[in-house]
Amino acid sequence: MSWEVVIGLEVHCQINTKTKAFCGCSTTFGAEPNTQTCPVCLGMPGQLPVLNSVAVDKTILTGLAIAGDINLESKFDRKNYFYPDLPKGYQITQFTVPLVEHGHIDIVTKSSGAKRIGVTRIHMEEDAGKSMHEGLDAVSHIDLNRSGIPLMEIVSEPDMRSADEAIAYLKNLHQVIRFLGVSGADMEKGQFRCDANVSVRRPGEPFGTRTEMKNMNSFRFIKQAIDYEVVRQIEVIEDGGKVIQESRLWDSVKNESRSMRSKEEANDYRYFPEPDLPPLRVSQLEVDNIKAGMPELPHQLRARFEAEFGLSAYDADVLTQTRELSDWYEALVAAHPADPKRCANWMANELLGRLKEMNKDLAHCPISAQAFAQLLDRMADSTISGKTGKDVLDAMMETGVSADDFIEAKGLKQVSDSGAIDTMIQTIMDASPNQLEAYRGGKEKLFGFFVGQVMKASKGQANPAMVNQRLKELLKAS
Repeated sequence: MSWEVVIGLEVHCQINTKTKAFCGCSTTFGAEPNTQTCPVCLGMPGQLPVLNSVAVDKTILTGLAIAGDINLESKFDRKNYFYPDLPKGYQITQFTVPLVEHGHIDIVTKSSGAKRIGVTRIHMEEDAGKSMHEGLDAVSHIDLNRSGIPLMEIVSEPDMRSADEAIAYLKNLHQVIRFLGVSGADMEKGQFRCDANVSVRRPGEPFGTRTEMKNMNSFRFIKQAIDYEVVRQIEVIEDGGKVIQESRLWDSVKNESRSMRSKEEANDYRYFPEPDLPPLRVSQLEVDNIKAGMPELPHQLRARFEAEFGLSAYDADVLTQTRELSDWYEALVAAHPADPKRCANWMANELLGRLKEMNKDLAHCPISAQAFAQLLDRMADSTISGKTGKDVLDAMMETGVSADDFIEAKGLKQVSDSGAIDTMIQTIMDASPNQLEAYRGGKEKLFGFFVGQVMKASKGQANPAMVNQRLKELLKAS
């Protein structure tokens, strides 16, 4: 009898604010340890938190983007636990009444097709500090710069039935968050971290005992960890054992998980209302204003690019992976409006390919969309061929030179004068009587020979379309 996998995900996402959730300390990444702290985020006695309103607005924006319900009144609670990197001995979070509830993320996978994954809630909370263990002579150090950083915890329903579905959900959520600008969601910096709750059951049976894979910040590692945990749980059950509810850590070096601690229940945290913060109240007018300023989301952009610019679903998907990509493409089309498909093809295949080889992203592209449009203009008006266009683009990417300046300096303008092309063709026909006779006798494959000879004579600068047209006419002449 087969097994069914049940997966629910908890994502901790750092909110993009200049200051922390409840104090004025900077959130800049990479500062010297313990230099971005104050009595509030260090948990000193008598210090009172003040809520960051920007973090509230960005959490609401995220909730609206996933079609969630915004609670106009929510509240903060204290979650009590004792870790070395939690200076107060508790975390300010939202437990009983979160800011956002009941949203969804739509996914598509090869195995299960289109599917809607429910989002239970998005609540606000503060981050803990960071324990550092490596290279410190067998002792641990604590960096509290991260303590108090504003987070959204985005909790899914247990609707996913494979690691592939989990990764599709995470990637779509990650894309939406970056499009909204509510977070950089840089996984290497810990700005987008995932806990995966995994269990197995026989189809139709109640949910099995779940384990929680903690604090993963790589799509690849998350998939590996889920797949490993599924196999491990099935083996435990089939060997007659029972899965223990616990938190586990993924070891990406050994490609295995290991037990961290028994999984806490809500009552273990002794939640109670945060006494230093009043209930969080927002008006419907505030919510409406935030919604009115919401940018287009990836699925909306894809649909518009297909309808407005005639792009294929694949090209529209490629060009809407990030806000930077879609903005750059629209700037390119604005500068070269005659052919949006040419813009998409050259941007996706030529420009992005070269950036990848240079190990650069679009934000560090050596040329602007307007400069790129000038190159497309020169191909569209037959000043240069597509083949030459690739060489010009190489020079532009390497030196920043403009297309027009490089074409002029290197004498790359395409020969499109029919008289000049006719003269070259006649010269080659006169020099190739045997091939001419054979072609006129029915060996049409020799057409390619004449094309090659004309292009060679013109040093590659003859307009290929015109060469083909004039050859067909002149070779037929008696």
